[in-house]
Amino acid sequence: MKQKTKKAAAKRFSFTATGKVKFKRTNKRHNMGNKSAKRKLKLRGPGYAHTGDVKHVEECLPYGG
Repeated sequence: MKQKTKKAAAKRFSFTATGKVKFKRTNKRHNMGNKSAKRKLKLRGPGYAHTGDVKHVEECLPYGG
């Protein structure tokens, strides 16, 4: 049988060309005036999942997300 993609994971994670798992940083939707410029700067770029979490994400996204 074909495996189903976990849609919640597909919306949150993507794979890079080298196989890393990339995700968007949280806490950047609203109340931005209360956050420091340094904090907002760190939220700008993508995050990468730890190696221990990659296997679980790959199970959720069997076809590469």
